[in-house]
Amino acid sequence: MNIAFLCPGQASQKVGMGLDLYENTTLGKDYFDRANDIMGLDIQDIIFNGPEDTLKQTQYTQPAIYIVSVIIGLLLMEKGIQPSSAAGHSLGEYSALTLAKSFDFETGLKLVKVRSEGMHNAGRLHPGTMAAVIGLDDKTTRDICDQYTNGIVVAANFNAKGQVVISGEVDAVHAVMPLMKDAGAMKVIELNVSGAFHSPLMTSAKEILSEMLLSIEIQDSEIPVYANVTASPITTADDIRQSLIDQLENPVRWHESITRLVSDGMTRAVEVGPGRVLQGLSRRIDRSLDMSGVETLEQIVSFDYV
Repeated sequence: MNIAFLCPGQASQKVGMGLDLYENTTLGKDYFDRANDIMGLDIQDIIFNGPEDTLKQTQYTQPAIYIVSVIIGLLLMEKGIQPSSAAGHSLGEYSALTLAKSFDFETGLKLVKVRSEGMHNAGRLHPGTMAAVIGLDDKTTRDICDQYTNGIVVAANFNAKGQVVISGEVDAVHAVMPLMKDAGAMKVIELNVSGAFHSPLMTSAKEILSEMLLSIEIQDSEIPVYANVTASPITTADDIRQSLIDQLENPVRWHESITRLVSDGMTRAVEVGPGRVLQGLSRRIDRSLDMSGVETLEQIVSFDYV
């Protein structure tokens, strides 16, 4: 079966996601119940009932999206939809690696818990922000960040052609935003985030996460997973561990990852998890990729690979 599982990252969450999976599938109920035990809090209540302001806090958002994405992926696999490769956007890389059997659900959720709490705390320790730059090429966006010397600002997410997210100290990002407009950007939009993700301001989170990644057992993945950091397929435990360690301070090379996926012969992909962000990016990157999404039980039941 020639299909890729693509797993979404932060900002794809919505209150009530996964409730139908919890109420109507044995696997869904089992995994949601396990998640509460691992998190040490009622993450189910936050996911199913919100409020939205709580769900969108980094330390809850990331575990929530991971839980729902993995359950959806496992239900698809139970149905006989077996991916031949996978990728995940930032946080989504953990979902992808779980579905590729590099580590189990519990291990992945423990990692995501440490990661999300570390990123939340790093954002409080070193306040930062992010902004989406629309309509400017990757090199120009990167060069403007590199040339700014009065603070930390970097290109953090290369999402699609003409769509790059910058990240860094609040004053530095604010100073660079008009420079992007002057260089020809159509829009520069500050994002509602709790920190400067995928930037040097995440060092403290990286250190905590690295300790855990170095202490756990990781398996070689059963299928290639396209890593954010390199935009290349990886399968060995050592490469997977290093990719996850490097990911927090380095850009997400999503545009390159999808381009490489297609050039390697992938013709169909499914967004496994809440929202339609990756489907939108896919259309901007390469319309030849047959891309769909699955986020409800109804969509799982009706999903068919032809």
